[in-house]
Amino acid sequence: MATKVLDSWALLAFFEDEPAAEEVEKILLDAEAGKTRLLLSVINWGEVYYSIMRRISQEAAEAKAMEIAGMPIELVPVETDLVLARRAAQYKAAHKLSYADAFGAALAKERHAVLVTGDPEFRALEDQFKIQWLV
Repeated sequence: MATKVLDSWALLAFFEDEPAAEEVEKILLDAEAGKTRLLLSVINWGEVYYSIMRRISQEAAEAKAMEIAGMPIELVPVETDLVLARRAAQYKAAHKLSYADAFGAALAKERHAVLVTGDPEFRALEDQFKIQWLV
């Protein structure tokens, strides 16, 4: 079974019905069918939450948080995972990534997973792990 890491860009594209939403929906359906294992760093979860809260409202962010909870996505904590935190810090220091993006990248690298994103910030990391580019 393939393992994929969702970047916050992918979930926001899905929630905002952007052009990549259809592809993200297919990935979610594959996970629901047991064809794909989906991971999401809690740091990226927080980025989705604050982005929706800032653009719409806290109520909308809470509604999307509940929606994510019902999706076939495994939330990956970072509270004691110093390997993940160290890798994220290294990516942040070496590349022009947001801190949340650095955690998505670190998770993909550490779990030998494919990162699902459309965020061009990740272009510099294409040699580090596989990326499924959304358009």
